Amino acid sequence: MLRLSQYLRLIDATEPIPAPRQPKGPVVIWNLIRRCNLACKHCYSISADIDFPGELTTQEVYAVMDDLKDYGVPVLILSGGEPLLRDDIYEIAKHARDMGFFTALSSNGTLIDAEHARKIAGIGFEYVGISLDGIGAVHDKFRGKQGAYENALAAIRLLKKRDVKTGLRFTLTEHNRDHFVPVIDLARDEGIDKFYLSHLNYGGRGNRNRKDDVVHKATREAVTYLIERAFEDIQQGRNVDYVSGNNDADGVFLLFWVRKHFPEQASKIEAALKGWGGNGSGKTVANIDNLGDVHPDTFWWQYSLGNVKDRPFSEIWSDTSNALMAGLKQESRPLKGRCGACQYKDICGGNARIRPYQLTGDPWAEDPACYLDDAEIGVETNTARIEVRPYDRKQDPHWKKSSNQL
Repeated sequence: MLRLSQYLRLIDATEPIPAPRQPKGPVVIWNLIRRCNLACKHCYSISADIDFPGELTTQEVYAVMDDLKDYGVPVLILSGGEPLLRDDIYEIAKHARDMGFFTALSSNGTLIDAEHARKIAGIGFEYVGISLDGIGAVHDKFRGKQGAYENALAAIRLLKKRDVKTGLRFTLTEHNRDHFVPVIDLARDEGIDKFYLSHLNYGGRGNRNRKDDVVHKATREAVTYLIERAFEDIQQGRNVDYVSGNNDADGVFLLFWVRKHFPEQASKIEAALKGWGGNGSGKTVANIDNLGDVHPDTFWWQYSLGNVKDRPFSEIWSDTSNALMAGLKQESRPLKGRCGACQYKDICGGNARIRPYQLTGDPWAEDPACYLDDAEIGVETNTARIEVRPYDRKQDPHWKKSSNQL
């Protein structure tokens, strides 16, 4: 995730650039339940409104938490499916808070009524993220349920009344790009603390619908607008955080924007972005799914590194005998094509490796969603392009064959 506002605030800052935080363990996004009351087009877990067998029990969750804490994991993001459908969600959340984890909740918002809002505030979640992919019927269509928009908006207002730090997530596609600005306006009107632009990623239903990904020109326009809106809010004293995720080329694009508008500050911003380092899959971000399988991030949902019922998370995450994890953890990943030749690998980290993997079976091929042109990244125009070829998952020993598949 790229914290745009954090870097834009450095433009007028006089103090030295803070050293990048390097916690021992990764941020863990934990899909505690796969059941969901919605059927979102871009769902990476391909959830459904049914019970899935084999999910971790409360005591198994607590045992994993002990290992995560010992390993130095600083943050738990409790997700689903819809996490509020899990009967013990508040017990789990309280346990996480009592253990000292920064604990966040990722919800679709439709189930958050006054009682849930009271419980969420009582737990003391540091952050609650709610998805909103358009205004009114556009959001409802994305989420597969009429009334989802009104329910999510009501949830946001209930949480804000209780001073719960709340953010909006917006996944940009060709079908909702006209609602991008209105949703940002809504976030400002509602006093939202964070706005998260999520680029469409090729995992789960996002993979099935990759034809809906916005064209590169539209992506550039959206990121430009987000940067300018974030900078405007900073200048006007609004304490809102704008972030983006799932396309780490945004960090390079931010540097280009700073070079154009504040060239005297560009070297400072570039140094800060290099400290960030871009894509954190397999390094600073991890995922545990509802069955206990561990993944390099949430979009690698069907690629299992191992299961916490069989081995501790700490052992699975540290194991570089897996070729994918070995490559992801390298300071300089073994990238190919445009990504391998790019002059800004130290900023974006090679971007999301799931996209080329889904297209070709090769996680080190160039990322097809990079919207920067050859001249911008110092790549010759005759650099070999990604080869799209059939990918046989049956030959992949890590591709999950479990009840997580629909």
